[in-house]
Amino acid sequence: MEIYLDNAATTQCYFEVAELVLKVMCEDYANPSSVHLKGMEAERYVKDGKAKLAHRLKVEPKEIIFTSGGTESDNLAILGGAFANQRRGKHLITTVIEHSGILKAMQHLEEVGFQVTYLPVDQDGIVDLQALQEALRLDTILVSIMHVNNEIGTIQPLEQIGTIIKDYNKQILFHSDGVQGFGKVPIYPKRVSLDLYSVSAHKFHGPKGIGFLYKNEKAKILPISYGGGQQGGFRAGTDNVPGIAGLVLAGEKMYQNMEVNKAHVWALKQGFIAGLQKIEDVRFHGDCVDPDKSVGHIISVGFKGVRSEVLLHALEEKKIFVSAGSACSSYSKKTSSVLAALSLPEGYQESTIRFSLSEFTTKEEIDVTLETLYNVIPMLRKFIAR
Repeated sequence: MEIYLDNAATTQCYFEVAELVLKVMCEDYANPSSVHLKGMEAERYVKDGKAKLAHRLKVEPKEIIFTSGGTESDNLAILGGAFANQRRGKHLITTVIEHSGILKAMQHLEEVGFQVTYLPVDQDGIVDLQALQEALRLDTILVSIMHVNNEIGTIQPLEQIGTIIKDYNKQILFHSDGVQGFGKVPIYPKRVSLDLYSVSAHKFHGPKGIGFLYKNEKAKILPISYGGGQQGGFRAGTDNVPGIAGLVLAGEKMYQNMEVNKAHVWALKQGFIAGLQKIEDVRFHGDCVDPDKSVGHIISVGFKGVRSEVLLHALEEKKIFVSAGSACSSYSKKTSSVLAALSLPEGYQESTIRFSLSEFTTKEEIDVTLETLYNVIPMLRKFIAR
């Protein structure tokens, strides 16, 4: 029995999505920029896709820009927003728990003359709203605060954040990395004053290599790639029509079943937490009891006395696949900036495992994982204590 509990890294593609992607690749394969009938058939996937996504987000189709995924969407928002508005100022604000797609972009901007304020968070990973208020300046041009944290599952209060930003200065761009939120948490960008919102399909059972950026039509950004002028000039290059078709279908399925899926993973999360509490010296990171502050599909747990990688590989031997943190951060081998920001007690930062669920996760899989942990944790602690 194989148990996959690393859905925050990537998800299993819906079978219907894979079928559609194959159909578009093999049958409706024309370039959507071509003016002949075959090209127009391909272009229909792009136009219809924008219309469907816009309907779900309550925005306009022209405000959807297809990209290669979350990182490109984040970079287009951050770099494009900063360079387009630098005459008004060079001050940016973000948090210490952002995804590397945000943090690395911010670091690059610092290298070329911008100033960045990194906001702290509380013990549950919620951004300090007072610190945000105090950080806003006359030369602030952009604020980026993620929707759902990819390591601990915290949901940020975007509506309150948006109000604070726009009450100070309506010209400040408000961006959110929505990669872990889209399709799992209701979001209407205009209602929470968002100007920019990043999404990636492979986090909600769509194909890899495709995503989109919502950009309010009034928001001023510059492109970060140049070429044929596709998508209003904001993202050059031939549109990934198979990926777009797959993203849109996956998104439709997620929205149609959102409440059912939310209830399913939340019930599994609560059962999993209850079972984990039977193990001594465990700590849960982020709010685990309030569904308005934390998503159901991410559980971050520290097992004191057991290093993350050791436990990860011990579970892997039992065909249980989990993560020691963000999949993207594994390339750098650095300690998690998210866990560092939570001021965890000694012994938990290097012993944390992220379990992430999906609609395909079953209670049986959770029960098997718990039984495995009941056997593995004492054994590893005993071994390490020698």
